[in-house]
Amino acid sequence: MTENKLHVAVLFGGRSGEHEVSLMSARSVLSVLDPAKYDVTQIGITHEGTWLTGEDVLGAFENNKTDGLVPVVVFPDPSEKGIYILEGVSGLKKWINIDVFFPVLHGTFGEDGTLQGLFELADVAYIGAGVVGSSVGMDKGVFKDVMIANQIPVVDTMVVLRAEIETDMSAVIGQAEKIGEYPLFTKPANLGSSVGVTKCSNRSDLQEGLMEAASFDRRILIQKGIKNVREIEVSVLGNDAPVASVPGEVLPSREFYSYESKYLDGTSGLDIPAKLPADVAEEICEYAVRAYKAIDCAGMARVDFFVEKDTNRVYLNELNTIPGFTKISMYPKLWEASGLPYNKLVDRLIELAMERKAERDRTSHIFRSNS
Repeated sequence: MTENKLHVAVLFGGRSGEHEVSLMSARSVLSVLDPAKYDVTQIGITHEGTWLTGEDVLGAFENNKTDGLVPVVVFPDPSEKGIYILEGVSGLKKWINIDVFFPVLHGTFGEDGTLQGLFELADVAYIGAGVVGSSVGMDKGVFKDVMIANQIPVVDTMVVLRAEIETDMSAVIGQAEKIGEYPLFTKPANLGSSVGVTKCSNRSDLQEGLMEAASFDRRILIQKGIKNVREIEVSVLGNDAPVASVPGEVLPSREFYSYESKYLDGTSGLDIPAKLPADVAEEICEYAVRAYKAIDCAGMARVDFFVEKDTNRVYLNELNTIPGFTKISMYPKLWEASGLPYNKLVDRLIELAMERKAERDRTSHIFRSNS
């Protein structure tokens, strides 16, 4: 590592249905890491879960040509900080210490607390929420229960298991229809980027939507559709004293803000700041920060809301602990509109990771009785 520079390891890819989205986000993050401040190591994680590094890892992943890359590991051992190159079947060679890990991983095995648990065991600095904040934010069913416990309004939902769908689809459909009239939405409880989400206008749609969501998760969320709504998003930044950006509005080009409209056709519009009454905008930002604190989030999150057009009634929909960082993503755009440009946002996230590591270091893990 060059003297006085922080060594940042950027992780992307992963064992998730959002693997390709992660590559797009990583491309943007890597483009703004200042080489005068940081030495950067790219680590790509394959669909199978192998960690690889080398020259232009992102380019290799984007072109599906990873043969020239070498496998690396992170040990869950605080005395062995850094990444290790694997040599042969059992040989290990310590390569370099890492000051901070920057996971640009969306969905399972990256955003759900599993990776964060490894980082905690290894006692390293990393960007984003910890184990609890990541796992609760990822599981939409548990997250909504926590919101209800904190008097934050959410849309009516229910969670069913894949086993229940496979055992008695009719019973699941009957329970789902008690939530409310069609349309209903089905989605995997532990994915984002609208992967596996289906808008269901009738029983046939619902059956197909349940099967689609069940292919991505064993827990499936069924959510009441709110008619005539606006989709509003807020970016939150910070650790113990988080702050909210200005709200922005998504203008979907399709029936809802789908994966295709987010990342493929790029036709959805964004209205930043959202044209909202001042009191509604204030209410949304307050709920966003309260939700962030309620799940012990850290670093960053994007909080998504529905607002009824006729009544301006607000519902909190989801909280994303590693939001999209592509050039068209709402999270950095909202901070840019709030006075924090993309490159400064990335700098601040690294600062927050280092601050949180310093705070963790103050915690004693040894108890000595006085008796």
